[in-house]
Amino acid sequence: MSEDNKKLEELQQKREARRKRRQRNQILAYSAVIAVIVAFALGVLGIIHVISNPKEPEGEVRLPGLPSEFSEAPVVEPEETEPPVETVEATPEPEETEPPVVELTREQKLDEIVNAAIEVMPLEDKVAGLFMVTPELLTGVKPVTKAGDSTKTALGKYAVGGILYRTQNVKNKDSFKTMIDNTIQYSRYPVFLAVEEEGGNATQIVKANLGTKTDGAKTIAATGDPQNAYQAGVTIGSYLKELGITMDLAPVADLANVEQSLMEERSFGDDPQQVIHYVKNAMKGLQEQGITPCVKHFPGMGSVTTDTEKGVAVSERAEADFWASEMDLFHKLVEDGVPVIMVSNMAAPSLTGDNTPCSLSDKVVTEILRKQLSYDGLIITDALNEKAVADYHSSEEAAILALKAGCDMILCPENFEEAYNGVLKAVQDGTISQQRVDDALRRIYRIKFADRLEE
Repeated sequence: MSEDNKKLEELQQKREARRKRRQRNQILAYSAVIAVIVAFALGVLGIIHVISNPKEPEGEVRLPGLPSEFSEAPVVEPEETEPPVETVEATPEPEETEPPVVELTREQKLDEIVNAAIEVMPLEDKVAGLFMVTPELLTGVKPVTKAGDSTKTALGKYAVGGILYRTQNVKNKDSFKTMIDNTIQYSRYPVFLAVEEEGGNATQIVKANLGTKTDGAKTIAATGDPQNAYQAGVTIGSYLKELGITMDLAPVADLANVEQSLMEERSFGDDPQQVIHYVKNAMKGLQEQGITPCVKHFPGMGSVTTDTEKGVAVSERAEADFWASEMDLFHKLVEDGVPVIMVSNMAAPSLTGDNTPCSLSDKVVTEILRKQLSYDGLIITDALNEKAVADYHSSEEAAILALKAGCDMILCPENFEEAYNGVLKAVQDGTISQQRVDDALRRIYRIKFADRLEE
């Protein structure tokens, strides 16, 4: 073979080799493109399959109609990621604030003062504080015209709640004022300093040549002007205040509604609708001068003709008549805020069922005055040394009965020491409860401490 033919053959062989390489490269290129397309398709189909069959078990995924080398693809597990943290806005802590200040009423403030005073009192002083007595009953001296060592000793032993002065205790203005001042100084607790000064002939201070004489209730009512009762109250209150007196056992609210009534001269009349105006005006006059009035004599003793100082006095008045007149009058006084009411020693069988003195009857004091008339002020007995009581009950028995009936203060028992010791023993053995004593003292001290709210 010639040299030229050899070169041509070699050239053809090289061309053939290049052609085969090009074909092989094209095949490889096409295969790569197809592989990319298949991979993309598998990815899309896989996503569709997962979405359509979320609960299909894990394993290989084979697509029908495809060769195994394309369908065998590993399942790619999703990367574990932390669940999203839910953001909760923190509630701001409430700012600490002072609790709102509750403003106490006048009555609540007064009760706080009263309760604080009562809590520290020994039982002996509490019991003594339920009594109002004359200087003679307290000291055993007759008559008492000054407050000296005997008074000081007696008040040191018996811290009585009140002292009632009469004409016999007054020598002159200066000595009487000194006696009052010394009594206040010797007393461990505030004490009522009282007189019975109604006006007219029913007076103690005017009879001792002190004070200014005023008309009595009957004369004032005859004028037809309740303002005259007010002026009388102002006059009486003025001279009592000047002497140092703090309580007047007046005015009278009894209705003189029977012939020869015991209260004929001392009453403003027999018509409750008219009498109420005179009583209220008399009270107002006293109170404006700083004197505590004590209205008397519940349930109204104008229907008796016998004086309880001399013996039993029985009212024949029917229960319906009491309710139509006397009870109506006293109920209006209760609504008007009367501070003190005195209960009489007369008997009212139509109300009590027997001849028990009203001052010792729970039907009169508790059932009627306290409950039915809704009175929560201070209740004081009439003098328990009157024969209507003293002739039938010992001093001890009468005092205990009065407290159990609902009275808060005992006026002038026949024998003070006997009454005091009897009540003390009754409280100690439970015959009278400690609560009954404390309730009575609260009513007493609400009056005594009323002016402290202004301080």
